[in-house]
Amino acid sequence: MLTKETVISEILELDYADEIIPLFQAIGMHCLGCAAASSESIEEACLVHGVDTDAFVNAVNAVIEQVAQ
Repeated sequence: MLTKETVISEILELDYADEIIPLFQAIGMHCLGCAAASSESIEEACLVHGVDTDAFVNAVNAVIEQVAQ
């Protein structure tokens, strides 16, 4: 499960990254491979993009739960 402290670059290394990345792109986070992603947390990215962090983390974790089954 991801938390709001999870660093974006860590997500790209996950086995189920292909299922999670579209969620980031859908809310305008297209810079997952940029330099900021190597140190920026989900919370920091959500703040920059005007997205509710808790709702986003919950949505991402719901996808993870589905994929993990």
